[in-house]
Amino acid sequence: MENEKAKYDVCIIGGLGHVGLPLGISFAAAGKRVALYDINKKAVETVSRGEMPFIEHGAEALLKKTLDETLFISSEASVISQSRYVIVVIGTPVDEHLNPKFTIFRKFLDEISGCLRDGQHIVLRSTIFPGTTGMIREYFEAKGLKVSLSFCPERIAQGKAIEELKALPQIVSAFDEASMDEASGLFSAITDEIIPLSPLEAELAKLFTNVWRYIQFAISNQFYQIAASNGLDFGRIHDAITRNYPRAAAFPRAGFTAGPCLFKDTMQLAAFSNNNFFLGHAAMLINEGLPNFIVQNFKQTSSLRDKTAGVLGMAYKAESDDKRESLSYKLRKILEMEAREVLCSDVYIREEGFVTSGELIDASDVIFIGAPHKEYASLDLKGKTVVDIWDLFGKTRGTAS
Repeated sequence: MENEKAKYDVCIIGGLGHVGLPLGISFAAAGKRVALYDINKKAVETVSRGEMPFIEHGAEALLKKTLDETLFISSEASVISQSRYVIVVIGTPVDEHLNPKFTIFRKFLDEISGCLRDGQHIVLRSTIFPGTTGMIREYFEAKGLKVSLSFCPERIAQGKAIEELKALPQIVSAFDEASMDEASGLFSAITDEIIPLSPLEAELAKLFTNVWRYIQFAISNQFYQIAASNGLDFGRIHDAITRNYPRAAAFPRAGFTAGPCLFKDTMQLAAFSNNNFFLGHAAMLINEGLPNFIVQNFKQTSSLRDKTAGVLGMAYKAESDDKRESLSYKLRKILEMEAREVLCSDVYIREEGFVTSGELIDASDVIFIGAPHKEYASLDLKGKTVVDIWDLFGKTRGTAS
């Protein structure tokens, strides 16, 4: 690879997912020749037509512009060998005991190692357990592979990747100066500011970022529970605290805190801390327990046994079609044990058994707001009882909490 020109500048393994696809499109739009390698046949078919498989603002226009020009889709592992930089967007999974599963990551490395060549640069992109970059360096050394290695974490908000990949600084880490320079040069094609760290510093920076947000939301959710338990409207209290008061500007509203990263990353940091991360454990109990709290709190004043409950919004956050780790599904399971019938709807998600927003409103006795999609704010709720932890409607819409 050192003595021959690579066919592609960049290959992204798992390139058609929420992390890899926006990154690949951004590199391709910057003039890099990018191969997106993925074995998801449905995603390959969708993206090859110039269509995004999920919501990512501004991405589809760039996809159509770069497809088959500087952006190439493949389910053939040979593109890995043909690339100068190989970006891995597979993170460290956790097991049923909430511990990191290094064996799965090692199995993944075993699968791709035959496609790697001396002189390539391997970039780890997704959240990984602290120390994983060093473990992978030892793995490559044991295999006799002479490759550069860096960890360059993504920190974008899902749905805003195209914008934020350009606007946000990129953290870059490596074990040697040459690798650091190479990784910095690669990401300089799409962003103006590079922040150098050691690999362990970068691994912790990524975890700290997500866990800090997770704890922030837990504080608001704990305050919500205190207010609701005393029959008070947390939305009114939150508004009074934050309105024109700069020191409370970062105080988030209450709401389900979920998705594929925040909870998992808090578990990883807890494991790295030998389970002495008590603040993280408390945040997990609060955030994961919120669906059960709002159901039990509702039952303090009204029965669910004779009612049809509707969950409006099943994505893990507003204006998203991503249902991974969504607490709306946890809420549905709890309601299925408590209510006569449970109906679900989401403006962005099509799933067997889901109904339209109108059908849900008509048939439900009580409506739980699972994801506060902005489209819901203008709905006629027809005077139905609404459990609105997000304060999407406010008291002017007759919200019950």
